[in-house]
Amino acid sequence: MTGSTASRTETPDLYGAYPRLTDAQIARLEEGGVRRRVEAGDVLYRQGDDSCDFFVILEGLVAVVEDYGEDDEQPIGIHGPGRFLGELGLLTGQAVLLTAVVRQSGAVLDVPVPRLQEIVVQDPTLGDEILRVLLIRRSILIGLGSGLRLVGSRFSPDTRRLREFAARNRIPHRLIDVEEDESAEMLLRRLGVAPQETPVVIVRGEKVLRNPSNAELAEVLGLRRSSLPNGVADLIVVGAGPAGLAAAVYGASEGLKTIVIDGVATGGQAATSSRIENYLGFPSGISGAELAERAVLQAEKFGAELTVPAEAEHIEHSAGCHEIGIADADTVRARVVVIASGVRYRRLDLPRLADFEGVSIYYAATLMEAQQCHGDPIVIVGGGNSAGQAAMFLSRHVPQITLVATEERLDEHMSRYLVDRISRADTIEVLLHAEVEGLLGERTLDAVVIRDNRTGERHTVAARAMFIFIGARPHTQWLGGRVALDDHGFVLTGPATGEQRLLLETSESGVFAAGDVRSGTPKRVATAVGDGALAVRLAHEFLAQHRA
Repeated sequence: MTGSTASRTETPDLYGAYPRLTDAQIARLEEGGVRRRVEAGDVLYRQGDDSCDFFVILEGLVAVVEDYGEDDEQPIGIHGPGRFLGELGLLTGQAVLLTAVVRQSGAVLDVPVPRLQEIVVQDPTLGDEILRVLLIRRSILIGLGSGLRLVGSRFSPDTRRLREFAARNRIPHRLIDVEEDESAEMLLRRLGVAPQETPVVIVRGEKVLRNPSNAELAEVLGLRRSSLPNGVADLIVVGAGPAGLAAAVYGASEGLKTIVIDGVATGGQAATSSRIENYLGFPSGISGAELAERAVLQAEKFGAELTVPAEAEHIEHSAGCHEIGIADADTVRARVVVIASGVRYRRLDLPRLADFEGVSIYYAATLMEAQQCHGDPIVIVGGGNSAGQAAMFLSRHVPQITLVATEERLDEHMSRYLVDRISRADTIEVLLHAEVEGLLGERTLDAVVIRDNRTGERHTVAARAMFIFIGARPHTQWLGGRVALDDHGFVLTGPATGEQRLLLETSESGVFAAGDVRSGTPKRVATAVGDGALAVRLAHEFLAQHRA
């Protein structure tokens, strides 16, 4: 026995994030690891390390802390026999976010991550339990604001850019706002950073990045490769949303050398959804972030190479293969391309909109945005599922929501299950056949002016934040006219191109389109995943034809 009784000094497990492994599970993991004695004060891994092993506590106590040894050291939890350590970065190769230090002498099981991955493939029940827990822990760290520190003004465009990048990539972080936090000036002085050099990002407790680009930050965090693969790949997937990730999983698992690039983050628009409830196989729903993380791990398991951020700038055909030019990087080449670059949100045509974006106006409803407007009244604009999901999620964090939609009925474009829930929510007021006409406030939003499109009447609604979900436009500008588009800018495929093409093939031979960017799709996660899988089957067919 390893000792399964919890010590009274342990941190209670309130979220199911620190379950105790059974003796049988520990014995299974021991096949790939070694037991070793540890003494009080030993550091198992340190915040900022490039990687760490997987540890199971057999005897004694281990504390997980942030900023270990610093004046502002923060304890995250203390754990005893049967619990295991680590969070999602353990599997994704990201830099270590916390330090694990032994508080009470005992013993641990040390399992290198490659051996862990082999074991969980052989034991999917154990593997799924470990992955579930690591995903929960990442969510907890995001909620706690652990991880990197961003020091700057929330009104700065670069601060907003870096915050959005961290949020979209599910990187735990905390803003130290120079506008409000009295400790910010002292911290900047200690780091030797002048106010005009902000925003700065503090990574690994000590490394200071002065207004880094997204690519620079991604490389430090372990999100981006220092160089893109050389040679000619079989498949390049442009876009890492549900369609792109599905193409990556099926392409790599079927033996194609697969490269995936995305200019922002993995998961696409779906990753900003708090809960997807109409996706097959998840009766209780799944968050877009968790779906994305699981898909990324699955694609990498089969050997797909993902690089974020890597913004596609143009596509060319040369010497029998396709070349994708990438911003601030070399080109990548492949015999087949899948365009899965998705869509970008639409903006309201309102005076002063840009003044409030990122400060009081948002285009996603994740935990980060919920924390920023916690306890304040908000307005949500939109009549589709994204607006409905955001309303239900944010209703747990704010006292009053006004949902503004131009539709005559809420069920015109919103799923019935969401309409029913919204109608039962006391804190959500729905204003139909209406639109936002004005924004009030100085540096942050105070209220919005709403006009009734039937009567022309206007009234003002208090709102400290506004969320906009009014559809999206296709992200196809980078194609530079190389493939045929429909009247709305979506990519034409198959017979719609007017040429002899495979079902998802574009007007450019060997270039396929999948997901929301493709003309005629219903813009659903399930459709995007199906497109990605089908695109790979058609890619095989194309390659077979052109080998003959």
